[in-house]
Amino acid sequence: MANPIKITDESLRVFLVYAKDACNWGGEPLVGGNVGGDKAERGNLTQLKRAGLIETGIDRGDVFIFFTAAGKALAAEHRITL
Repeated sequence: MANPIKITDESLRVFLVYAKDACNWGGEPLVGGNVGGDKAERGNLTQLKRAGLIETGIDRGDVFIFFTAAGKALAAEHRITL
């Protein structure tokens, strides 16, 4: 049996907001684009990375979120297709 993903309720909320917004960004949402991006959110994004749900990348100074297979599966559990 796989270990359940352990993240806070707030990190889950942040994850779901970006997952829902991903369709506006070709599946790779911009941090602070349409949603989020404040300093308080940084810890949540770090927790999501450590949980193996997302990765981030920088392009021309902008930070984008890339959903891992585990992240796509968690999104699917919440009826979000990535």
